[in-house]
Amino acid sequence: MTQSFKTGGRIQGHSANLLLLAGFAIVAFVLPIALSGNRYLAFVAGVTMIHILWACGMNLLYGYTGLMPLMFAGIAGISAYTVVDLTANGWSFWLALPVGALAASITGTVLGLPSLRLKGFYFTLCSLVIQTVMTLGFIYFSGLTNGDTGFSQIPLPSLRGEPLSSLSYDLVLAAAAVLGVMVLIAIMRSTLGRRLIAIREDDELAAMLGINVTGYKMIAFFVGSLFAGVGGALYAPYIGFISPRSFDVLISMNIWLMVAFGGRGTIWGPVLGAALLAPLSFFLQEYYTIKDVLYGALIIAVIVLMPAGLLGSLGRTPRLPAAEIDAPVPRRSPK
Repeated sequence: MTQSFKTGGRIQGHSANLLLLAGFAIVAFVLPIALSGNRYLAFVAGVTMIHILWACGMNLLYGYTGLMPLMFAGIAGISAYTVVDLTANGWSFWLALPVGALAASITGTVLGLPSLRLKGFYFTLCSLVIQTVMTLGFIYFSGLTNGDTGFSQIPLPSLRGEPLSSLSYDLVLAAAAVLGVMVLIAIMRSTLGRRLIAIREDDELAAMLGINVTGYKMIAFFVGSLFAGVGGALYAPYIGFISPRSFDVLISMNIWLMVAFGGRGTIWGPVLGAALLAPLSFFLQEYYTIKDVLYGALIIAVIVLMPAGLLGSLGRTPRLPAAEIDAPVPRRSPK
């Protein structure tokens, strides 16, 4: 009976996520078309889709693996600069994108090595230092990044020799966001996802149960950095301008805030957090003097009042079941 209850819960949770995924896909693809008459709002929606993709990657690392990588934006910057440099040298954007994403994934995996020895606050502090070093690297390696000036007038990619329209690229961003959520759902329903949750809960116990903690953390960094890399590659031509400030620690903090605000360790919490917070910076442009104060207040509110985030606090999100770890369970011998 217990097994039937668990199986029924998994089926219901999976069905709910599929319904929410279908609804999200409809909204993501209809929104650019509906807003095509207002380019400003369509642009805000496109930026939000990129942040949803980034939030999925941050959620995999922070929400499901228990790591807080504040160098996430720097990893996205690796991909963005790689794609801009390659396209400037005659590469097609569609060929440069996987190369840039792979470069970001490899970089993220290497930068994730401190997580093998550092935990919690100490790893977060280490990642903050790494992010600072990466930002300085973007400034001083001017031969590759154009220094603090950055790159401007980055064109939208072409398809079959014709530049994509703004609406077409908005639909590409919508597809990327939907695909990112789909990949995250698939990962968390797999053995990989269950073992990442076990590592988050207690990595020492997970190691005792036979889980390769080192290997799975590196896989998490590789996949999470892939989300960052794809988002960074899509971000550069959409904004049309990148500089070291485009991928500094404040951006990493904003992405983390979206995940924490919506509800880390849930599928839809970070999507909700990104959908609410990503447009905020655009709508507060006239109040730029209080924007940073507001973000700081949100961070404090999340930490103190809503440590589980919006959906986690309300308890209304269909969480994917943390199924049993693939390890033998000791049974009590019959008396």
